[in-house]
Amino acid sequence: MTADTLFELANFTALGGWLILAAAIIFRRSFWRDTIAGLGIPLVLSVLYTGLIVFFFGQSEGGFDSLANVQKLFTYPFVALAGWVHYLAFDLFIGAWIAKDVMQRAIPRWTLIALLPLTFMFGPAGLLAYWFTQLAFRPVAIASQS
Repeated sequence: MTADTLFELANFTALGGWLILAAAIIFRRSFWRDTIAGLGIPLVLSVLYTGLIVFFFGQSEGGFDSLANVQKLFTYPFVALAGWVHYLAFDLFIGAWIAKDVMQRAIPRWTLIALLPLTFMFGPAGLLAYWFTQLAFRPVAIASQS
């Protein structure tokens, strides 16, 4: 199987996870959110990532000791694909965690309209935005628990 084919399959799988996550929020299905989008699909992507690392990491030049070597490392298609799958798995995992935490903290669900696309496209920026969001709604969440 080519790196391009695996890339398409990984993207399709991750997009499916994000769609399941969106449906879970709309229909309030915690199993879909936590078990399928939050655990199952990230684990499938993690298996693919691990396989790519095991079989192809040693075939690439470069390393992690300098930016130039990281760039060289990711010139090998299967290692670049492993890096991409790493993003896909972790961003979906974090997106599902954010959705779960929003529900548990009684933060308005509408905040997810901005947070999840931001996490989908720019994972760490979405996590940072969530951190600020939960700080902004902390007094509301605490007051509603009293």
